[in-house]
Amino acid sequence: MRPSEPARELPETSVDELLVDELLVDELRAIASSHGITRTGVASAEVMHRARAEILRRRDAGLHDGMKFTYKNPERSTDPGRAVRDARSVFVGARPYLLDEPDGSGIDSDGVAARVARYAWTDHYGPLREGLWAVARRLRADGWKAVAYADDNSIVDREIAHRAGLGWFGKNANLLLEGAGSFFVLGSVVTDAPLPLTDRTVTDGCGTCRRCIDGCPTGAIVDTGVIDARKCLAWLLQKPGVFPREFRRALGDRIYGCDECQDVCPPTVRLGVKRAVGEAPPTVLVEPWIDALDLLAADDATVLTRWGRWYLSDREPRWHRRNALIVLGNSATTSARAMALLGDYLAHDDPVLRSHAVWAARMLGRDDLLDVFGTHSDPDPLVQAELRAAL
Repeated sequence: MRPSEPARELPETSVDELLVDELLVDELRAIASSHGITRTGVASAEVMHRARAEILRRRDAGLHDGMKFTYKNPERSTDPGRAVRDARSVFVGARPYLLDEPDGSGIDSDGVAARVARYAWTDHYGPLREGLWAVARRLRADGWKAVAYADDNSIVDREIAHRAGLGWFGKNANLLLEGAGSFFVLGSVVTDAPLPLTDRTVTDGCGTCRRCIDGCPTGAIVDTGVIDARKCLAWLLQKPGVFPREFRRALGDRIYGCDECQDVCPPTVRLGVKRAVGEAPPTVLVEPWIDALDLLAADDATVLTRWGRWYLSDREPRWHRRNALIVLGNSATTSARAMALLGDYLAHDDPVLRSHAVWAARMLGRDDLLDVFGTHSDPDPLVQAELRAAL
C-alpha cells in the first residue's frame, strides 16, 4: 500500500469570500434544475484519501482488469485541486435517466433484438454537461475559477457526490440517492469559491438486502461495494479483445451495458425518478433495443455514426460487431438473413470476428456453415482455439 499524502491545506478566507453564501448556492441549484439536474450538493475540495486508497488496493489486486478511467491516475482523480488550482469546493449534480421502457423491442420479426443499458438509451450526459457549464459560467462571472466535469477521469464522481451528501454507496458500488435510487448520471463543478458545504450524511439504506449480489449474472460483486471488472458484463462489452468464453451465455441479449444490479435494487425500482419516453425532446433518439443484424450489416462509418456515442475502444467498430455476434449466438435465430450475415463473418478478414462467428454458429447448431466456409482449415490460432473449445 502506498503511503497517503498529508491533507492539502486550503487557502485562508478573504474579505471577498463573504459574498459567497447560501443564496449563491440556491442560485446555482436553480440554474442546474433548469437543465434537469434534480439533486445537488456541495463538497469540500480536499483530497479523497479513502477513495484513493481503495482505488490503489483494487488496482493492485487486478480488480480493474486494465480499465483506465479513474484508475489511470488516482492521485489526480481523487484530488479536485489537480483540476482547479486552489480549489475550495465542488458543486455536485445528479440528473435522472430512468426513462419508461416502451412496450416491446420494436425489432422486426426477422431481426435479433439486442438490449441497451438504460444510461445509453440516449445522451444523458449532454444535458448534464450543459447544466454544469451554466453553473460554472455563473461562478466565473463573479471572478471565481470553475471547471465542470461529467463522465471524466479527472474526478471520482461517486465519491465526491457521497461527500456532498447526495446518497450512500450500495452493495453494487453505485451511489443510491435517498428516496430515488441509482438511475442518475453524476457530474461536478470544481471551483476556488468557498461555497457553503452540504451538512448532511445519508444513512446506508441497503441493510441486509443482497439482491444485487445474488442477481449479478456473473457474480461480479465480490464484496460489499466491490466489483471485479474481470467478471462485469458492462466492462467486458467495452473491453477490446476476445470476449471471455465463460461469460458469453450470461451476456444473453445485451449489446451495451448491463443494468441487472440496478434492476433488482428495491430503492431504485420503487423510488426511481421517472420521465416518460414520450416526454423526451423529439430530436433525442431513445434506443432501448437495436437490431444486432443491422449492426452486423452496417459499414464502419454507419456503426460510428449510429452507435458511436457508446464507448468504443480506439473507435474500432469491430468490438460492437464482436458483441453483436455473441447476441446472435444466444438468440436461437436461424433466419436466412441471420445465417447470411453469419457466413459473411465466418469469412471475415478479422480473426477476432471470425472466431466469435464460429462460436455463434456452433451455438445455433449450424456447424454445417463451418464446412461451407472451410473454417476447420483456418490457420489463425484464435479460430482454432474456438473450434477446440467446449460449448
